Parts: sequence; structure tokens; C-alpha cells
Amino acid sequence: MFTLPQGEATAPTACSGSTSSQDMENGYGDVLQGECLRKPDCKQPKLYGVGDPVAMFSSDSSCLSSRGRVIKWFWDSAEEGYRTYHMDEYDEDKNPNGIINLGTSENKLCFDLLSRRLTQNDMLHVEPSLLQYPDWRGHLFLREEVARFLSFYCKSPAPLKPENVVVLNGCASLFSALATVLCEAGEALLIPTPYYGAITQHVYLYGNVRLAYVYLDSKVTGLNTRPFQLTVEKLEMALQGVNSEGVKVKGLILINPQNPLGDIYSPEELQEFLGFAMRHQLHVIMDEVYMLSVFEESLGYRSVLSLERLPDPQRTHVMWATSKDFGMSGLRFGILYTENQHVATAVASLCRYHGLSGLVQHQMAQLLRDHDWISQVYLPENHARLKAAHTYVSEELRTLGIPFVSRGAGFFIWVDLRKYLRKGTFEEEVLLWRQFLDNKVLLSSGKAFECKEPGWFRLVFSDKENRLRLGMQRMRQVLERQSQVVEDTSPCHTQEPSTQPL
Repeated sequence: MFTLPQGEATAPTACSGSTSSQDMENGYGDVLQGECLRKPDCKQPKLYGVGDPVAMFSSDSSCLSSRGRVIKWFWDSAEEGYRTYHMDEYDEDKNPNGIINLGTSENKLCFDLLSRRLTQNDMLHVEPSLLQYPDWRGHLFLREEVARFLSFYCKSPAPLKPENVVVLNGCASLFSALATVLCEAGEALLIPTPYYGAITQHVYLYGNVRLAYVYLDSKVTGLNTRPFQLTVEKLEMALQGVNSEGVKVKGLILINPQNPLGDIYSPEELQEFLGFAMRHQLHVIMDEVYMLSVFEESLGYRSVLSLERLPDPQRTHVMWATSKDFGMSGLRFGILYTENQHVATAVASLCRYHGLSGLVQHQMAQLLRDHDWISQVYLPENHARLKAAHTYVSEELRTLGIPFVSRGAGFFIWVDLRKYLRKGTFEEEVLLWRQFLDNKVLLSSGKAFECKEPGWFRLVFSDKENRLRLGMQRMRQVLERQSQVVEDTSPCHTQEPSTQPL
């Protein structure tokens, strides 16, 4: 297990991957501007875009319906790295030359804590009602515990109500259900980029709903700005642009803490974004799946449910799951909290296809009511382990002279590998991604998050020490080789990027 410098486990300081606004402006931001000036083909990034998930669609599956062919195509085209990993998964004893997965956002640091808690006697319970069809919103005993859990850990100003809770088998199902009941086929949901790319499939495959992109970039333009920063001005411009193309936007998706940036929105920013949505009568889908994985206390994370007054509570829908904060991505438990009973009922109707077994619902109720274990055992240790792993990877990146974005939330660091591309294209990004995979380390490329700047990668650090060290070693090998390739093909020597994090 990684160890922290003395004293940091109990008193976290500023995130090792973060920096002040002044540092960003005077350091890396200047380098970005310099690079733009040096390259004659450097263009201002587009401010918005409308996703077309099947633009590259092709299929020879004549036995399937048109919908079936699209669904199969998504699997064939979007899961290459993940499928390759599962066919050659690293195992210290059985397959030491297998693939190290630093691309999938899972917390693998606390299985020891979870296995002890999930095998205690209170988890092992069977009664007739647990083996029968439940209320499709979820058993009342579970929804009551969810409401108490969210009230406590989201610090809501008033107790949250169980009638506003719906439980499903994960946030993927929640995105799919919400898109289906809120949007007509062909309509769109606004989302800032880069974003967790699987949302594209979640909203499209059932509901035929598209995503409208609010493109953000890495430039730091002022003292109080940061890379990939969302503003109301950018939301307004993107909405106007999308509407001008004849696409109707029905909602806004916000991920807080943000994936892949590891960033958070301040309460003031949240109020501004919710106000924007209210002015345009847009639903807001708040994904807070990493809300308990903020390991830098100085960030001061606030859930949207903690706000004293929501501008439009009937159009504000909050989702959370145990997959990230409790390292249970295989258990599949997600919740929706909405005051809009029409939305809750419509989503609950889809729980016929996305519900949980009664036994799992009992286990989740037992886990969520155990505030003593969560607050005194699990969260402190989980945060300490996340911080230690993050510190190790951050220092490795600094040693390599690689800039990155990370503010101390989530399981990932947004890494700038643009200097390792021979040309600033997504084709070059794919080639670098494939070199990593060939060297048995899986990362996620920026294109998968709809990043408009080729060369960014998401690196997941929430893994055991032996796998993380070996993965970083394999990554370093690729970058050292690629650095030589870039140098050999470069027409002239250019200034090296700063080693400061963004």
C-alpha cells in the first residue's frame, strides 16, 4: 500500500495535482499560448457541436433489426480496449505479462474494508418479501434509508423524502431512463466536454437522444480561470448554436465532481448553471457519483442537494450510485432523487427492466444506514489511500515532465501528452493509445471524452501499488520511445512544455 508523507493521512493539504490560479496563468497557460502562436494551423476551437453517434456506422448483421445493428455496432466499435483487457488481464501470479488497466474508472483500493462489512451477519437476511416483486421504485425500507443517507452526506438543509427516491441497477440505467422520459427521439441534452463518454450510449441506444457539446479548452485566460472551465457564457453560446441548427435541447447534464477532470463546481457556479437552465426551461441531470470520493478537503465540495434553494426543483434530477464511492461497480446500485413525481413515476415504470433483487436492496439498506462505519472507518481510509495513490502518480508525471489537470476528486488525472504526438491529430492520438495497449497498459484517450484537443488522456490511479507501479513503468517505456520518434521527425526544436500541473 502506498504511504503518505508523515501527517498527511489525517490532515490533507493542497492537492499535489492542483495549483493556484496565478500559477496556472504564469506557468502552463503561457506555454499554451506560445504553442498556438508557433503553429500556423492553430485555430480557435469550435464552441459547440451536436453528436451523431452513428456517423461512422456500418454493419453486415442482416439478421438484426436496424436498431439491433446500431446496438451491436456500438459494442464492436466502442469497447475495443476494454474487451482486449478482459482477454489478457494482468494477474501477478497467473498472467504477469497481462494488461494493466489504468483506463477504467474503478476504485480497487478498499476491497479489504468492503469484504469485511458485506459479510457481516446483518447482510445475510432472507424473508418472503425480498423474494417477491417489489414496488418498482424500490422497497420502501431502502428508499427511506437512501433519503436519510443523502440528507446526511449531501448536507441537505431539510430532510429529503423517500417518495422522491427511485432505485435502479446503476447510473447507466438512470441516464438511459431519464433521457427516454424527458426527451423525444432526436432531441438533445447539453453537456460540457470533456465528459464521461459512455453517456453517449446511455442516452442514445434506448431513447435515440443525442448530446449537444459545450466545447471547453485548456487555455487559462485570466487570474481566476482554470483549464476546461465551464461558464454560463459558454452554455448560452452553445445553446444558441445548437438551436440554430434546428436541434431542440431539453436538458443539461452536469457531472460533479467532474469526470475526467477531477474538478468540482462551486456552489456559486452551480447556482449560475441552474439559473441558466431555468431561464431556458431545461431539465438538469446532476451526476454526483463521485461525491464521497473528494479526498482533498480543501476543495469544499457541495452537493446540489445542499443548496438552500434550487431555482427549478421540478426540473432538477440528481443521481448517485455505490459504484464509485464504495468501489462496487459490479454490484449495480444507483439512485435517482427528484421532486418531480411525473418523472419519478415514469422512471420507476422502466425499473421493470432495470430493478434490483430484494436481497441486494436489503444489503444496500444495511450499508447505507451504517453511518458509524462509513464516516469513521471507510471514508477516512478510502480518502487516505486515494490521496497516497494520487500523490505517487502525480510525482511520476512531474518526473517525466508531463503537465496534468487534477484537483483532488475522483479516481483519475487528466494528462497532457500532446508533446508526444508527431502531429496534433486524433489519428496520432489513437496511434499513441494503441502503443500503450501494445505495451500492456490501457489508458483512455481524449477522443473518447469528446475532447477537442488531441493528445489528452485519462489515467486512473485508484489501484493497488504493484499494479500502479508496473503500469506507470510500462507507460514510461512507451513515452520514452515516442519522445525519440517525435524528436527524429520534428522539423525544428520547439520549447518544452512546463512541468507544472494545470
